[in-house]
Amino acid sequence: MQTFHDQKILAFSPRQMFDVVSKVEDYPQFLPLCDELTIRSREATGAGAGEVIIADMSVGYGPVRETFTSKVTLEPGEPKILVEYLDGPFRHLENRWLFNQAAGPGGADHCEIDFYIAFEFRSPMLQMLMGGMFETAYRKFVSAFEARARTVYGAAAQRDNV
Repeated sequence: MQTFHDQKILAFSPRQMFDVVSKVEDYPQFLPLCDELTIRSREATGAGAGEVIIADMSVGYGPVRETFTSKVTLEPGEPKILVEYLDGPFRHLENRWLFNQAAGPGGADHCEIDFYIAFEFRSPMLQMLMGGMFETAYRKFVSAFEARARTVYGAAAQRDNV
């Protein structure tokens, strides 16, 4: 199984970044490799404004295209997002997004994104192909989420945690 963990500080509030990442239905508009995303169900949880989403995501790279189903638990009070694998080409997949308050230059409101993923494909060939390029893909994903936040909130947004 391959694991990856990274932390990055972005010039947006934790709530802003949580809101951008939690809008999974928008991923095909801006996220590299994401060809399609279909929400099967969306339910409020008993924990305040939280939600559980079951979604199918189709990703493609060159001739390789795979669709997998995940359970996405949104916990805005934390704020964090947990993703659990349900079906598809993986033997195992789980990932976690934590959005922590961080001070930027001059004490500005920033977000430290703490990202963790563990995955293993059923196919050894797919594991070798995708596993070898994962870190590069991750960097592109983070850049895409940051660009999306700039689109949604503005280039120099420094918002409150609302």
